[in-house]
Amino acid sequence: MSAVSRWRDRLAGSLSKAWPFEVLAPMDWAAQAPTWQDADPAVIEAAYARAQHRPGGNWFVFAASSDVTDAALGTTVAGREVVAWRAADGALQVAPRACPHLGADLALASVDCGELVCPWHGLRLGRRRHGTWKPYPAHDDGVLCWVRVDGPADVAPSATPIAPVRPPAPAIAAVTRLEGVCEPRDIVSNRLDPWHGAWFHPHSFTRLRVLSAPPVDADLPEELDKFVVEVTFRIGRLGVPVIAEFTTPGPRTVVMRIVEGEGRSSVVETHATPVGVGPDGRPRTAVVEAVIAHSDRPHFGKGLVASPLTRPLMSHAATRLWRDDLAYAERLYELRS
Repeated sequence: MSAVSRWRDRLAGSLSKAWPFEVLAPMDWAAQAPTWQDADPAVIEAAYARAQHRPGGNWFVFAASSDVTDAALGTTVAGREVVAWRAADGALQVAPRACPHLGADLALASVDCGELVCPWHGLRLGRRRHGTWKPYPAHDDGVLCWVRVDGPADVAPSATPIAPVRPPAPAIAAVTRLEGVCEPRDIVSNRLDPWHGAWFHPHSFTRLRVLSAPPVDADLPEELDKFVVEVTFRIGRLGVPVIAEFTTPGPRTVVMRIVEGEGRSSVVETHATPVGVGPDGRPRTAVVEAVIAHSDRPHFGKGLVASPLTRPLMSHAATRLWRDDLAYAERLYELRS
């Protein structure tokens, strides 16, 4: 190799470190290489089935940590109406939403000194049980809020959720939540189909290639149960090429982790939480997705001062993707039902 060639290689390497983007050439969507032959339904179904054998501890994600403040927040998890709020010390509290006195909706309660004050008769409720009313086990991991809902057929509840490994500090997190007419399996199956990315989301992904997928093997060990994908994230005419892996650490969770390229160790956690049955008799499922971005670049931490502006942009991008993918998940449910 000549001195000029070595200099060019060093210059290209230094530029890639300083500028992670590539200018993308215009591409004909219909001219992409088809992926339908690789997207084997048996592979997706087997990966989903293996995830169902992993412990979930009866924990469900229901909101972003920032969504639960010193005001009551009402929601529904696995068919149970719950209310969430902050105790006086800031700890997450989650309890049945019906007041034990006459059933008032505690989502309308005031929070005073870390306790709910029922709007009907002023009954104060907090950490201690009141008759049959008692708080659920709850956990705030700093990004997401979890509640443990134990059913009569459930086994092996855990003290805390089995949370995915997250990138080191500094990092910035954004959370989005949407609901669809489907079941958790439809959300999980959508995420276990990486082949649809560049076809169904051309505004966000291009040059997608699945490097490896797990075989249809019920005894596959967890460390080998992953999809590895080469993809370029699209930002207008600019692209950021990365290699990412998709894993299922729990029965209702899929994690995408960047393993090579810009933002290495950043994760996207997708949690599928059953809500309950809607007025039409069909199931509702919430997808709660946390994007936790990290960079080894020396000035990334300084950029966190702009996080109040960055988070809404991250949430907007995730919401746009999941509006598409909920249509995919709802179609899966419609066909199955």
